[in-house]
Amino acid sequence: MSVSAGRPHPNHAPHTRENAVTSKDAVTYESRDQIAVITMNRPEKLNAINKAVEQGMTAAFRRFETGDDRVAIVTGAGPKSFTAGADLKDQPELWKMMPGVGVEVTKPVIAAVNGWCIGGGIVLVAFCDLCVAAESAMFSYPEAKVGVTGGLITSIAARIPHKYAMEMLLVAEDFTAARAQQMGFVNKVVPPARLMETARDYAVKMVNNGPIVLATLKKHVGQILAKGPSEISGLARIDLEKVSKSEDRIEGIAAWREKRRPNFKGR
Repeated sequence: MSVSAGRPHPNHAPHTRENAVTSKDAVTYESRDQIAVITMNRPEKLNAINKAVEQGMTAAFRRFETGDDRVAIVTGAGPKSFTAGADLKDQPELWKMMPGVGVEVTKPVIAAVNGWCIGGGIVLVAFCDLCVAAESAMFSYPEAKVGVTGGLITSIAARIPHKYAMEMLLVAEDFTAARAQQMGFVNKVVPPARLMETARDYAVKMVNNGPIVLATLKKHVGQILAKGPSEISGLARIDLEKVSKSEDRIEGIAAWREKRRPNFKGR
């Protein structure tokens, strides 16, 4: 949802983040000890997801998937907001940046939620494997109040108990980090100053585990989880885009026009 979909909590305390990034990029990527920290970096806009953030997150997840890092931590810059959701002044295609939907991610991803987590931020956390939240974090999924939905959020019903999912979606009230943990949406709630430390503790433990086993378990869990219509549509669109943008497609069309046998290369 838009930046205006929620109000920043007045009492958010800053969290500590090692090697703080001064880059003006919409999304930053830091790597240390095979742990990636992916940060939505628009603090002046409460890290609202515009097209630049969407593209930056997609690129960051692709870098993570193909690189040497074994665990990723996703967070938002500054103490006020993880993300205020989609920026309605520069609307993104949110599904494209969701790990496991718009971009393949076979490695563990941890959400570290600081401040407000609104709309598309809820969707992003849902598609992460673990979540740590600051005590001052607030969550909101206000689509029902705004009168618009992309539908991808419905997959949350496969990730938390049904009644909690329906409360989140249909009642559409703000809820605290403690309530989010009660719902099963958050693993740990910690003081803001310990947010990244706690997320990194999880990451370090997973870095030392067998990566093939982690990938296999994550894949099998993904196969067990029920997928909503929007999630299935996103997965299908990714597959079809791979075909439409492939070298083989260009070669196939050229061969047909030139009345010759195509030389497909599988890419």
